[in-house]
Order: sequence, then C-alpha cells, then structure tokens
Amino acid sequence: MLGVGLALALLAGLAVVGLRALTDRYDRAVADEQLLDPSARRERTDPDGPLNYLLVGTDRWQSGSAEDRRSDTILIVHVPSGGREAYLVSVPRDLLVAIPARNGHPGGPDKINAAYEHGGGGIGGTQLLSATLVRLTGIRFDGAALVDFSGFRRVIDLLGGVRMCVDTEVRSIHTDRLFSPGCQQMDGGTALDYVRQRYGLPNGDYDRQVHQQQLLRAMLDRAGQTALVTNPVKLDQLIRAVGSSLTVDTNGVPLEDLLIALRDLPAGALRGVRVPSGPQTIDSVSYVVLNNGGGGLFEAVRGTRMTEWARANPRWINPL
Repeated sequence: MLGVGLALALLAGLAVVGLRALTDRYDRAVADEQLLDPSARRERTDPDGPLNYLLVGTDRWQSGSAEDRRSDTILIVHVPSGGREAYLVSVPRDLLVAIPARNGHPGGPDKINAAYEHGGGGIGGTQLLSATLVRLTGIRFDGAALVDFSGFRRVIDLLGGVRMCVDTEVRSIHTDRLFSPGCQQMDGGTALDYVRQRYGLPNGDYDRQVHQQQLLRAMLDRAGQTALVTNPVKLDQLIRAVGSSLTVDTNGVPLEDLLIALRDLPAGALRGVRVPSGPQTIDSVSYVVLNNGGGGLFEAVRGTRMTEWARANPRWINPL
C-alpha cells in the first residue's frame, strides 16, 4: 500500500513477467529514501505475518517552504496476515502527543501534525513523525510513503477521474466551490478540493478523514476499472505522475516481492478506521485526545487481532 503505483499492479492481475516490467518502471520513477526513524522501523521476521505501513500526505499548495508545512494526512495502513483486507487508520492531525527531541527541537507536547514541521518537512519530518507515532502507539512499520496530494491531481485525471459520494453540503474554503450531496464524477482538482474540507462539516476533521479514506478507495476502484495494462503510453504517464508525487521507504523489501504479497487485496476489502478519541480544549488550544489510550486499537494493529477489534468496535469503523 505504497500509493496508487502499487495499486495499479495489484488490481491489474499481471503475470509475473509483466509485474517485473512494471515494477522496474516504478522503481525508476519513484524516489526511495529512509523515511522511517530507526526506532519506528520493524525488522521482518515472519514473511507471512501482518504488515503495517505509514502513509503521510502533505499539501504543498499551502506553502513553498517545507519547514512551514504540516502533515495534512497521517494514515497507518494495516494489512492482516493473508493480505486479503486492509485497514486505513486515520490519525487525527490535532491529536495531542509527546514529540521527541530531534535536530534542535526540544520536544514536548504538541499536535501530532507539528512533528512533520519540527523535523524540517520532507524526509526529516517524516522520520520525526514516525518516531512520535511509535512512542504513542508502540507500532513499528514495515515501510512508509510520503505523498504530495496536490500532485495527485494529475494521477486522478489520468485515471479518468473518480466517483465520490458527497454526504453533506459543504462550500470549499479554498475555491468557494459548493459540493452538493450525491454521487458524482470528480476530476483531480475537484476531488482533492473536496477531501481537504473540514470546516462546515458536522464532525469537522473526522469527516475529512473519512473523505480522504474514500478517495483512496475510489482511486483503487478506478485503477481496477481502467485498462491500463493494454495502454503502455498512458501507463507510463501514470507511473511518472505517481513518481513525481511519491517518496517511499520499502524497508529493504524488493517492490516486486511486496506486490506479490499483496496481489490478492481488492479495493472492496479496504476498511476505514477512526482512532477512538474526541476534541478537548486545553489552555485555550483545541486538541484531540485519545479515549482510554486508544481503546485497544493500537494493540490490535501491533498484533493479529485487528479483524476482531473492528468487529467488536463498529462505531469506529468508517463506511467506504
């Protein structure tokens, strides 16, 4: 689950020869960096065990300076053993956490999306964010991806747009576009504008998390419907567009091996998860605070009981 580039191969059902050719192109297009802090990196001891990936999205349209940007989206992608389902755990951007001291930053309590900024953005910001997450949750990661979501506009357009279902009328604070309830086909600019919105929604940032999860599902659905493997020119364009928006950390695992391990994962097997938490004002600052340490969610992600946890906690599962 390192982005749409992986989804294209997963959903196309390619033969091994075609898979190797595709991953070779993908490897040349996508930057591979050390995104994970050493404390947040998991050594793979069981090749058939569950997988945990960190997906960090940034909104470069807000600022040309990496130091001034905060991570707009933080997702923990959990794939239980067998690779037939996946859970998208959205970490609230305003979650109150203890950020470790790094690179001149003294550390201390802050909103979790500030970790990316305090780490200097980019690779350093993702490393500090991963170190903050492992301190909070105890979850160590098998890999990570850093996504420039504004750059994904081109990816969505190359896919022919995505079908999104608007649940609540909302007006964009960025473009003044009015989103009316109902299912509709959206181009890249419209879809990304929609999933950025949180003001004016009944549940604020929690609703935005659901919409971001739904966009990933919609992109995977669309990739599965598009005959990309029969159009090498368009496929190359798409891979280059993904590459310009994506930096990955595969934790030393060859991309081809990762694709094969996840080849049976359909888009319909994605489950959205809301971290058990709620808003709280502390010293006149609005935060999100965990309910009972996360209500057992992080323990389930660390182990092998995520499916059981989801079944026992339906209120925290988002419809996608």
